[in-house]
Amino acid sequence: MKLTGRDAPRYFAKPEPQRTGLLIYGADAMRVALRRQEVIAALIGPKGEEEMRLTRIPAADLRKDAALLDDALKAQSFFPGPRVAFLEDATDGLAKTVEAALRDWREGDAQLIVTAGSLNARSALRKLFEGHPNAYAVGLYDDPPGREEIEAELAKNGLRGLDRDAMEQVTALARQLGPGDFRQTLQKLGLYKLGDDGPVTTDDIAAVAPTSTEAELDDLLNIVAEARAAEIGPVMVKLRAQGVQAVGLCIGATRHFRALYAAAADPGGPSQGIARLRPPVFGPRRDRMTRQASGWGAAKLEQALTILTETDLTLRSANQHAPAMELVERAMIRLAMLARR
Repeated sequence: MKLTGRDAPRYFAKPEPQRTGLLIYGADAMRVALRRQEVIAALIGPKGEEEMRLTRIPAADLRKDAALLDDALKAQSFFPGPRVAFLEDATDGLAKTVEAALRDWREGDAQLIVTAGSLNARSALRKLFEGHPNAYAVGLYDDPPGREEIEAELAKNGLRGLDRDAMEQVTALARQLGPGDFRQTLQKLGLYKLGDDGPVTTDDIAAVAPTSTEAELDDLLNIVAEARAAEIGPVMVKLRAQGVQAVGLCIGATRHFRALYAAAADPGGPSQGIARLRPPVFGPRRDRMTRQASGWGAAKLEQALTILTETDLTLRSANQHAPAMELVERAMIRLAMLARR
């Protein structure tokens, strides 16, 4: 049988112990591994592995000895409780071995959990599990987690009572980060709020969110937008050392100044314009961008976008011989000087 949509996350959290097996497949190995860990933990509990109620079988070992799988399903532990036989990184070449094991499965045997990479609709493994009356198959794709999944992760880490802005910020992180990084971020947030009964705020989320070269780029754009020309050089040195490319810097600056222009040109004023931006801007960053848009005004921001467009065209030109990072730094200084007028 096939698990799709909302049913899959619910099943991972609360699997049915009487089922024969479950196939989890997908191109993203991290997504598959996290779901596999979740479903196995839900089946055998936190002490299942130390009580020897979990048997791991690498696909390479099963190719050498086909009896391993059937032995794992039938073997009894010294400890009472449900058991799991976990077959890792299976391929269609093992479909016949898995089919034989499923056919011989009887009530009281271990449940079979199989993980695999990307499988197309013609896959023998997929057909085997999707057509089985007492087993499930679920494909994991690169879609960001839905609201229900996000709320479940928040609850798991003791995080409740998020206001609208905080929830939007968590949702944005779920889209930006991989599943492992997103889960780790929520775990850090749970520890950060441990003993604090107050609601989760956007400042709390910002305190634990992963940092990257994007943070340095944000620093540069704020320096430029706030006319602090003398500070541009040191930040450019840092970005160059991190391997940031000149075209990427120019694209990031253009995105920032377009957002400021949209806010400044909004009929409701910069504050409403910033609130309408997508993806949304949160907390102190929203206040800062509102001030920047108000200070620049639509006319000067139009000039700034012209400078950035010209710089971008120069960087991409076949006849461009000047050092790329120096061209971008010159453009940043021009923008900072324009802000002072």
